Amino acid sequence: MENIDRFISEMSSLAWGLPLLILLIGGGLYLLIRVRFLPFLYIGHAINVLRGKYDNPNDDGEITHFQALTTALSATVGMGNISGVAVAITIGGPGAVFWMWVSAVIGMSTKFFTASLSVMYRGKDSNGQLQGGPMYFITEGLGKHWKPLAVFFSICGLVGALPVFNVNQLTQAFNDIILVPSGVTISFTSNLIVGFILVGITSVVILGGLSRISKTASKLVPAMVVLYFVMVLLILATNFENVPKYFSMIFTDAFSASFYKGDSFLGGVVGGLILLGIKRGAFSNEAGIGTAPMAHGAAKTKEPIREGLVAMLGPAIDTLIVCTLTALAILATGVWQSTEANGVSLTANAFEEGVPAIGKYALMLCVAVFSISSLFSYSYYGTKCMSFLFGAKHKEKYNYIYIVSIIIGATTSLSMMINLIDTFFALMAIPTMISTIILAPRVVKKAREYFSSLKKVN
Repeated sequence: MENIDRFISEMSSLAWGLPLLILLIGGGLYLLIRVRFLPFLYIGHAINVLRGKYDNPNDDGEITHFQALTTALSATVGMGNISGVAVAITIGGPGAVFWMWVSAVIGMSTKFFTASLSVMYRGKDSNGQLQGGPMYFITEGLGKHWKPLAVFFSICGLVGALPVFNVNQLTQAFNDIILVPSGVTISFTSNLIVGFILVGITSVVILGGLSRISKTASKLVPAMVVLYFVMVLLILATNFENVPKYFSMIFTDAFSASFYKGDSFLGGVVGGLILLGIKRGAFSNEAGIGTAPMAHGAAKTKEPIREGLVAMLGPAIDTLIVCTLTALAILATGVWQSTEANGVSLTANAFEEGVPAIGKYALMLCVAVFSISSLFSYSYYGTKCMSFLFGAKHKEKYNYIYIVSIIIGATTSLSMMINLIDTFFALMAIPTMISTIILAPRVVKKAREYFSSLKKVN
């Protein structure tokens, strides 16, 4: 297992090298400049679209704008925000949060383009049903000779969509918050039991298809975001005197990397810190990776730009808001320096320190709902990749692979799971970003037409 762990770690380091950093951040900046920051001027309009003001039940698609965003958010607002931030702070200190923010702002532009393309270039699966996502906008937008790129994305998506990291951290949270304080000895058997419980819950929802997934996510995710928001505000209120100090440290440490403990990158520790923040930011909001466009491509709409605007809200919610709240809770309580905990255990320590009586149990509830809801969304992404590669009649077979992987995630190490998913996220980003950059001028043209029509109406 140690050799496998080391091999996967080396794969992750290789995948997240300078070329991918240039593609994700450089490509995202190019998209931002190409569209001249225009979508950022229409945040209010995006919220109106999300509220259902422009919904038309007769439009092509399967789910509403709101359901598309909550389905995408149920995958992104999850362990990336609770555990991923803790991992980033453990390795990089407060400065890692700043580079997660940079990743999110650039990611908002990337999400706008990828989600717009997912509606502009929807394709049909082998059953004749409309589908969206990178594999379809590659083949429909760039042509059939680009299909190898779409196939590469889908193959990587089969692994990237596996829920091993979320399950691993949910199991760790259950052990640390519920079982250990109750005097239960943690073992392979106890982890296996947790895995089987998750298999049972997940199976009921994912075998019901996208409709059941989106309806469940649209009810669970908003409620848990509100609960999480309230709990973190309580923690910050009880540690108010520390908040300004650590908030300013997020900026100062971003360029000094005083607390960074990882490998250097581009010859320095600041480079390593930037890479860490970008990686954790990408895992948090998935901008440029290509998963969320699969959900947004299923939205009921004839206007691609509307869905792009809705998708753009995703990184703002999950990274700029939820990740920042988690980071401030961990920093202000001081647990990032006073304990050896990592991942979700570190966040649990912050909640217990900030709200002693109920904090860790409220976190357990949020972790459970975020993790389980993300299991639903990722299964949908995996079945879409399976359908593209092998035909729609075989897509349900992926769910059985997916269910087995839940057991693997519950019984293996954190580092292995992080590196495995990081590697395949990196590989998925390559075809997604290349095709998005090539097709960007078409989105810009469509966006200018749409925004001009809005001005005429107003």
